[in-house]
Amino acid sequence: MLGTDEDTTTGTQPGQAEIELGSRLGSAMTGLGRQWASVASQLSKVGIDKTSMLLLGTLNQIGPSRSNVLAEAVYSDPSTISRQVAGLVKEGLIERRADPADGRASLLAVTDKARVLLETRHHQRSCSLARMLAHWPADDRERFVELLERFVADHERYIPTFINEHAELVARSKGEN
Repeated sequence: MLGTDEDTTTGTQPGQAEIELGSRLGSAMTGLGRQWASVASQLSKVGIDKTSMLLLGTLNQIGPSRSNVLAEAVYSDPSTISRQVAGLVKEGLIERRADPADGRASLLAVTDKARVLLETRHHQRSCSLARMLAHWPADDRERFVELLERFVADHERYIPTFINEHAELVARSKGEN
């Protein structure tokens, strides 16, 4: 049941050890988020905007799409996406195409210029991360990436539940005041 401390995957309450592990994971995720925010801030100063890269990468992955589909894919508001897309169109990184299913609507698609940018950035990020983990034993690196990929997939599936649980907690706390 949402709004309780029950584990929604097994229907049981997590024990103290699981809660402590969740706390450590939350702290690690918060630290990683701060670190990536710092990286994004510094890279934005040299013209690499995190939001633009997220939109371009997602659109490249899902293919030509309407703006509301892109907004949903990045968990954002369509009006916010609309403003950001306008800038990317102006820069020649996204183009608008007529939607074959509905001529009144348009699809957004990445341009060749965007694909080159994405490939270059992907290669650079991959090299940087490989250098960062180079001192780890190969088996540790492989296992870490496998577990992180598994975590990210589970995390994405759990996002709606996470949001609901926390929204209900906030609503209950407002009701108590």
